[in-house]
Amino acid sequence: MQKFLGYRCSLCNKEYSLTQEIYTCPQDGGNLDVIMDISGIKRKYEIEDITSRKEQSLWRYLPLLPVSDPGEQETPLRMAGWTPIYSPKILAENLGLRNLWVKEEGRNPTGSFKDRASAIVVARSKEIGSDVVVTASTGNAGAALAGMAAAVNQQAIIFAPKSAPPAKVAQLLIYGAKVILIDGNYDAAFDLSVQAAQEFGWYCRNTGYNPFTVEGKKTGAFEIWEQIHINLGVSYRPLSIFVSVGDGNIISGLHKGFKDLLALGWLEQMPKIFGIQSEGSAAVANAYFANTEEIKPVSAKTIADSISVDLPRDGVRAVRAAAETNGSYILVQDNAIIEAIADLGKVGIFAEPAGAAAYAGLKKAVSEEKISPDDPVLVLNTGSGLKDIRVAMQAVHEAPVIKPSMDSLKEFLEK
Repeated sequence: MQKFLGYRCSLCNKEYSLTQEIYTCPQDGGNLDVIMDISGIKRKYEIEDITSRKEQSLWRYLPLLPVSDPGEQETPLRMAGWTPIYSPKILAENLGLRNLWVKEEGRNPTGSFKDRASAIVVARSKEIGSDVVVTASTGNAGAALAGMAAAVNQQAIIFAPKSAPPAKVAQLLIYGAKVILIDGNYDAAFDLSVQAAQEFGWYCRNTGYNPFTVEGKKTGAFEIWEQIHINLGVSYRPLSIFVSVGDGNIISGLHKGFKDLLALGWLEQMPKIFGIQSEGSAAVANAYFANTEEIKPVSAKTIADSISVDLPRDGVRAVRAAAETNGSYILVQDNAIIEAIADLGKVGIFAEPAGAAAYAGLKKAVSEEKISPDDPVLVLNTGSGLKDIRVAMQAVHEAPVIKPSMDSLKEFLEK
């Protein structure tokens, strides 16, 4: 069964054959949506055919994905996805919510949500016979690609701004990727990586550029559907999902996944999707608030490097993800992000700044009464706090140093 039928431009709706290996619309540069054979999938599969699958990774949704089975059993490629959801009672009580979940993407093989996209892109590159995959990244997407590529003995080349957190650069190098640091920002790294891919014939994974990245990220929506709606039976009100937004590809992927489920008739109602951006990197939110799909670049500056983007490459679809689901955009300050890191840490969740931004957005939404106590809410933590220790240390006090004696300990405890 051919599940993947071709591509459709998100701007002009022009369709392209699946035999054309293209990234964006040749006509207007718009992002391409992968067209799935929803009718064929619906005829062949029932919900139980998916939920009864034993594989506990994103590959349990293989019937809904536009790639064939890549094999590579017992490798990190087969371990991406199927991340846990937690129900932190203390946070729910603090916010006055009856039902709150946090989906922990830090449990992915390289520690972030980006493993989902990289797993699908690596599978696609194997299908088309590409030996080299390249991407631009502030760290997470590059680490995800480097890790997934290493798992299948594929060469990864990563362009990253020299300001990328050292922990993330270390990951790239440990996984054996060729790392090229750029004396510029993420957008400069993005442009150079695209030029290099065209010049040398490399397969380009870039977020908001390669249409298969959204197909990987939509598996997050499939899991939320299965974990919250199917397993917990939560369908009495629309689920409100809070997710941080940089390039716009994660929120677009979630939206695509839920749209696929609605088209299949497996989802009763579309969740509300709330995009969270830092006030210092708000290009998508600015467009949303202006009621336009015209994304104007900003000079991004935020401690949350994963969502620090001047010109979001998937901005139009990111605007639609909130607008078409009765969600919204919410802006948070960097100090609120730091505070959210500490909040999540107190319930055992170590979030990187971008992941904590989603929780900061929920706190603001509750304070502004955009969320009611009865609304079921899920916060997506997109990555592990180990990705950026420098910012994490701003959320806590440094540990004291005492002499190794009971007198010193008692003196400290008295203070």
